[in-house]
Amino acid sequence: MGEQENNPQERRTKRRKNELVMKCLISVLVLALVVMGTLLAKEVVIPEVVKLTSSEEQSQSSANTAETGSLTDDSSVVSDSEAADTVFEETGDEDASEAIETASAQSDASDADDGAFTVAEEAEIEAVLMEAENLAAMYDYDSAIACVQASEYYEASETLQQAASSYEKTKANCVSWSPEEVTHIFFHTIIWDASKAFDGDLYAEGYNQYMVTMDEFSAIMETMYEEGYVMVSMHDMCEVNEDGTVTRKEILLPEGKIPFVLSQDDVNYYHYMDGDGFASRLVLDENGDVKAEYIEDDGTVSVGDYDLIPWIDTFVDSHPDFAYHGHKGTIALTGYEGVLGYRTDEAYLTRDEDRLTIWQKAYLEENPDFDEEAWQAEVDAATAVADALKADGWEFASHTWGHIDPMAKGLDGTMTDTERWKSNVETIVGETDIIIFAFGADISDWTEYAEDNEYYIYLKEQGYNIFCCVDSTQYWVQFNGTSMRMGRRNIDGYRMYYNADLLADLFDVSAVWDALRPDTVAELSEAAGTMSSEYTASGSSDEDSAEGASDEESAAGEDGLAAGEGTSE
Repeated sequence: MGEQENNPQERRTKRRKNELVMKCLISVLVLALVVMGTLLAKEVVIPEVVKLTSSEEQSQSSANTAETGSLTDDSSVVSDSEAADTVFEETGDEDASEAIETASAQSDASDADDGAFTVAEEAEIEAVLMEAENLAAMYDYDSAIACVQASEYYEASETLQQAASSYEKTKANCVSWSPEEVTHIFFHTIIWDASKAFDGDLYAEGYNQYMVTMDEFSAIMETMYEEGYVMVSMHDMCEVNEDGTVTRKEILLPEGKIPFVLSQDDVNYYHYMDGDGFASRLVLDENGDVKAEYIEDDGTVSVGDYDLIPWIDTFVDSHPDFAYHGHKGTIALTGYEGVLGYRTDEAYLTRDEDRLTIWQKAYLEENPDFDEEAWQAEVDAATAVADALKADGWEFASHTWGHIDPMAKGLDGTMTDTERWKSNVETIVGETDIIIFAFGADISDWTEYAEDNEYYIYLKEQGYNIFCCVDSTQYWVQFNGTSMRMGRRNIDGYRMYYNADLLADLFDVSAVWDALRPDTVAELSEAAGTMSSEYTASGSSDEDSAEGASDEESAAGEDGLAAGEGTSE
C-alpha cells in the first residue's frame, strides 16, 4: 500500500513538467525577440536633447524633476492600494483581496529571485513549484513542503521558501476528521446506454434496481464535488501496524471540505451484460491512461469514459482537489469470470465443468481457439491495466472469488473461495488487505468482531485488515483493535426510488434522476433474471455445484438486497 500512497499522480506530474519546460523555452525565445526589438528602436529613434544654457535653469529643472519623481512614486503606491480596495469593494469577496495579497507576495518573491538564477534554473524552480502545487491541491501539504525543500535552490529562492510557508499555514488551518465521521458510498457498473439496459428483457429490472446511468452518476459526483466532498482511501482512515493492530488516523482538510470513500463493486464485466449498454472492459489508451471499451451496434469499438473509473480519472485531472492525496476509489473484484473485462480465471484454461458458468461455456463454444496463449494474453493485459490503476490512485479489494456470502457458504467454502481469489485475482491486481463482502453480507452481527470468530480469525490470517458490509446509515465504522469495519451505502435505482431521504446529505435524487429510467422500481423480491451471482459452480463438490446452479434464479447485484439489514442497529 505504501507505494501507492507515495505519489499516485507521478505520471501526470511528469507530463505537466514537460509541458512547463516547453512553455519556458517558448517564453525565453519571445523575451529574446522583445529585447532585440527594444535595442533596435533605441538606435533608430533618438530623442532630441534640449540643452539648458543656464546653470540655474539646469538646477531648477533637476529640482523639479526630483520633486515630480517623488510624487509619482507616492501616487503609484496609493494607486496600487486603491486598486486592491476597489476590487474588494466591487466583488465583496475576501478571496479577491487575498488573491491580490498572494499575487503581490509572489511577485515580490519572484523579483527577489530575478537575476539570481539562469533561465534553465528558473525553469527547474517552476517545475518544482508546479509539482508542489499539484500536491497541495490534493491536500498533501507535507509532501508539497518536502518537495520544495528538497530543491537544490531552496535556500537561495525566496519563491520556494514562501511556497513552503504558505503550505504550512494552510495545513495549520485544516479541520481534523475522525474515521467515524466518514461516509462510504458504492456503485455497480455504470449504465452507458439506458435504452439498451431498460429494454424490458430478462435483466432490465435488475439493472433498474442495482445500477445508475452515466447521466445520474456524473450528476451525483458533480453535485458532491460542489458541496465540498473529497474522495479518501480507507487507508487514510486507519493505520495497520507491524504487530497486526489497526488504529485510527485523522484526515486533515480545509474547512468546508468533507471526506468520503468511493467504491465500485463487480468491476468484472460479466458475460451476461454484453449488449446491454455497458462497457466491455478497461483498457490502456495511447497515453497509458485507463479507459473503457464500448462495443457499438455495428461491432466497432470505442474507447472513452464509459464507466465510473475513467470518468473519475478525467474529472480529477481537472479537479485535483476532489482526490485527497491523489487517492480515488476502491475496486471490488470477484474472479469467477475474470477481472476488469478479461477472461483470466483458470477455468477458461482448464475448462473444468464444475467451475464454468453457463455464460463461460457459451463463450468457449464461440471461441474454440481460446488456448493457453490467448489466456496468458488476457492475464498480461489485465495486469497492465491493474498496475496503471494502482499507480493512479486506485485500490483493489476482494469481493470474494465467487460472489459468496461467507457464513452461508460455511468456513470450508469460504476457505476454498479465498484460495481461488488469491490464485486467480491477487496474482493480477496484487495483494490487498480489504475485503468487501458480496450480497451485503458480513461475518458477524453489528457488534464488534470477536477474537474467537472463526471466519474473522481465518480472514485476518489471510491478510485482511479492513472489512466492509452494507449499511444505510450515514456513518458506520468500528475498530476492534485488529481491524477496521466499515458500512457502505448503496447508490442505485432501488435506494433512490424507495429511500431518497437517506441520500439527502449527498445529493437531491429528484435533480439527478434519469428521465430514461423506468418510472417505478420493483421490490427486490420481484427481480427477474440474474446479475453478478450468475456463477453456476460455487464449490468443487457436486453438492456445491448444485447449490451454485440454484443461484441462477437470484438477482445479481444483491449487495443492495441486504442494504441496511443486519449491519445497523
